[in-house]
Amino acid sequence: MTRFIHDQFAKDYLEEFLKPYGEVKAGLRMRSEQREIDVFFEPNSPPPVETLGLLGRLAQTPCIFEPFRNPATADEISDCIIKSLELRRSYKRKVARKKSEDTGSQTLKLWILTPTASNTILSQFRAIPEENWLPGFYFLPPYFQSAIIVIHKLPRTRETLWLRVLGREKVQEQAIAELEKLEENNPLRSLTLELLYSLQISLKKKPDLNKDEKELIMRLAALYKQDRALAVQEGIQQGVVQGIQQGVVQERRNTIENIMRARFGALDPELEGIVEPLLMLPSNELTPLLLELSRSELLSRFQEQQN
Repeated sequence: MTRFIHDQFAKDYLEEFLKPYGEVKAGLRMRSEQREIDVFFEPNSPPPVETLGLLGRLAQTPCIFEPFRNPATADEISDCIIKSLELRRSYKRKVARKKSEDTGSQTLKLWILTPTASNTILSQFRAIPEENWLPGFYFLPPYFQSAIIVIHKLPRTRETLWLRVLGREKVQEQAIAELEKLEENNPLRSLTLELLYSLQISLKKKPDLNKDEKELIMRLAALYKQDRALAVQEGIQQGVVQGIQQGVVQERRNTIENIMRARFGALDPELEGIVEPLLMLPSNELTPLLLELSRSELLSRFQEQQN
């Protein structure tokens, strides 16, 4: 799967979302037949569900994510199950060597992310819904500690947004539209947009684009243009504010220096040295000091403060 652009995007996406909360291994190789796990996650601390939504709930314990751009076939799901069982065995071997408590193999979960899944596929694996889980989750028999997550059946809520971004066609398009409407200072919004822009660049290099990919490129191109225009505008506004602030400070500095020149003649290094602390004074204190104190009094007062 890793040779496909969309699958690489999904792996990068999951890795970026989860790495603040634990160890993420993308492309983890298994010894048996050189099988490769797409994303293995082992939390240092449970990811915040209020931030990552449903994705955070999936990552509360060690887990494997196997994302598919196209509907997962029976053979592909079987391969995912074999990899999870092999990893569980490696946990048990590690526990036996260290003579420690076995927690990893008991809690290791397998999450298979697929845009759609036929009733035939689900019935072949005895995958069924469970209470306390949203529509779109189909759990395999308990021993496997696995679920097939049908992204296109997930309800359209903020909780599922970070998984629906990995859907395709209308589902992914709707998720991107929701992402665009999030508050601009949301770090996950910025992170996801940057990953999507990287996906767009990769897709442009692909010679045989399908209709879905062409539409995705167009959607992301418009969003990228809008996002960059907003960033430029914010930069201009910030520059204007900074310029105004700098202008006010410079004008205040000129006023202080002009008053000192009028009273004491040319500014020598000692007088120049107290300009900065004078700038920090409010106007109702600054003006009387400059007009009433002698040169020696000013120097004595503010040189002592600097020392």
